Amino acid sequence: MSFFKKLFGGGAASAEPAGDKVLGEESYKGFLIKAIDMKAGSEFQLAGTIEKEVGGELKTYRYIRADRMSSRDDVTALALGKGRQIIDEQGEQIFN
Repeated sequence: MSFFKKLFGGGAASAEPAGDKVLGEESYKGFLIKAIDMKAGSEFQLAGTIEKEVGGELKTYRYIRADRMSSRDDVTALALGKGRQIIDEQGEQIFN
């Protein structure tokens, strides 16, 4: 039966966010970047959120990349760096 669960999406998805546990965060150019804990098997997958209050409403942009690391510290630093890069390239346009 577990074969069918995996085949049709009923099995446990190991690459889903684990309750959005924050590994690290930083403020950058008025945005708040958070590195999110996302396990992919025995590794950590690069994932994070970018938040900013726009017009009285908290806007959130979630990003997930294919990069995987075995070190929690390495993936945290990479996720925060990727957040800074996204902000530099797109600014508030990421919320559109």
